[in-house]
Amino acid sequence: MLLIFISWIYIGFVTINLGCLFAKLVKLKTNNFSVIAILGLFTTTLIASFWAIFKNVGLEFHILLLLLTLASGYSLRKEIKAIYKEILSKINSLKLICKSLLFINIILIIAQCASSPYVIDNESYYIQSIKWLNECGFVKGLGNIHFFLAQSSGWHITQSAFSFSFLYSNFNDISGYCLLLGNLFCIFKLNEYFTDRKFNSLVIGMFPLANVFFFQFISAPSPDIPVYVFSFIIFSYFLTGKKETFTEDFKIIALLIIYLIFIKTTAVALLTVPLIMFFSNFKKTLPAISSLSIIGLITLSAFIVKNTIISGYPLFPVVNFAYNADWVIPESIAQMYYDETKVYGYLLKKSAYDSMSYKELILRWLTLPKLHGLFNLIGAILIFITPFGIYKFKNERKWWILYTLMVVQMVILFISSPQYRFFMNTLLLFSFFFAALIFTSSKLFLNKMLLKPILIFSMIATAYVLFIPIDLNKFAENKFALETSNFKLEEIVAPHSNSKLNTEFEKVTIGNLTFYSPIKNDFFWASGNGPIPCVNKAQIKYFERKTGYIPQQRSNKIKDGFFAKKVDNN
Repeated sequence: MLLIFISWIYIGFVTINLGCLFAKLVKLKTNNFSVIAILGLFTTTLIASFWAIFKNVGLEFHILLLLLTLASGYSLRKEIKAIYKEILSKINSLKLICKSLLFINIILIIAQCASSPYVIDNESYYIQSIKWLNECGFVKGLGNIHFFLAQSSGWHITQSAFSFSFLYSNFNDISGYCLLLGNLFCIFKLNEYFTDRKFNSLVIGMFPLANVFFFQFISAPSPDIPVYVFSFIIFSYFLTGKKETFTEDFKIIALLIIYLIFIKTTAVALLTVPLIMFFSNFKKTLPAISSLSIIGLITLSAFIVKNTIISGYPLFPVVNFAYNADWVIPESIAQMYYDETKVYGYLLKKSAYDSMSYKELILRWLTLPKLHGLFNLIGAILIFITPFGIYKFKNERKWWILYTLMVVQMVILFISSPQYRFFMNTLLLFSFFFAALIFTSSKLFLNKMLLKPILIFSMIATAYVLFIPIDLNKFAENKFALETSNFKLEEIVAPHSNSKLNTEFEKVTIGNLTFYSPIKNDFFWASGNGPIPCVNKAQIKYFERKTGYIPQQRSNKIKDGFFAKKVDNN
């Protein structure tokens, strides 16, 4: 815990300074601590993305980052001082319930980050994606080793920039820092509600109620966390913005969405919000277009270059367009990745998926076991009842736009991969919408007295899950994620290692490729915290049988990358 807290102080120092520099460059006027810190993360991610094309994200990168941080800190010292002054003033002015909620959640977030990682994707490709960035940067054809590595989310680039791998091996907690920023932002909104009793402030302010759900994602760099956090900040600026701040709100919303799409392409549906803002008030948004276009083009360039190097597909996971190079992932394997992702939301095999009608798929999706089916059903119910709730109680254009966003998002996900964690942002928003209707209704007895006890109960529930082991087999259909990650006393100073698996590795050679393979093969996709290159030998044999390809080195240096070699299936 202590080491994470110290690292976050430094990350806060870097992100606030660079966030102020970013805001200055795009002529954005805001003193919001969380927004500026996120823009600082965005700046760091873009710098690391272009750096990784040529070198590893290691000590030399951090020297550059620190020099840029110090230079921007000195030149923008007045603006930075104003941000710290405002955040301290806001914290001091918090009501007791909000202040308690903030400080207790900060402690719980750090404790959860110090515990062992829970997300199973951490073991299959998060750790390895970040390790490759820290040791080599972007590597040509890396997806040929393990096709999950072809994803290399922008969030993993962010984590690689703040892993400090040259100093210590166990920092893996950028998602926790992000959730802290989200809690900070939304608790201030909750405090506003207790002052002005505005409905929209309450909806956004209830975000910390979902910490019990978020906590299982933050001890690993899950890209889902920034989607949830940034979405609620976007919703807040959209719902609570004023006419006089319309242009600045539009800028903030657009910038956060650009960053989000770089992190997770399934967030593309959020573009609905700034597009409607742009066309509805062309005169106010036009002055912001030039700076936003430049940032968008820079980010798109980073996205295309990253994907082209790692997979050979500039728009990966879209596999219709390939770069003409020897390191391109074979189309059959790339298509297999796309197909597996698509059918996973239904927990089906590809053959079963292909044989089902749309009606059967929807029924299957709604009746999936445990949490999958529960959240899917809640999402479907919200799609159906929300128009009636908006029309009856909050018949405002902004709420209709956000409802449209939810529908668009669901349509896109049905086409790609309708996993509940991909639409949890709008599911939470409209769940809180109906909860806020209850808390603000004058007809319901004791409704105003229930909110504070519920906030307190949410902290107790979050703490319970943090400290008490829970058998998730009762709730989740994933045999590799049956026990929550719980805090242990030995993690007060130093966090748990980046991997939950105590895996030993053996050295294996196939052709000219020498790699490390887990000795125990309990999880087919697992590579854990093994030395690079690391992949399960059973996985390589499987793809050799299935597709007729094996990964090979392009030279005797792993930095030069990998290609897929066609072999005789017989």
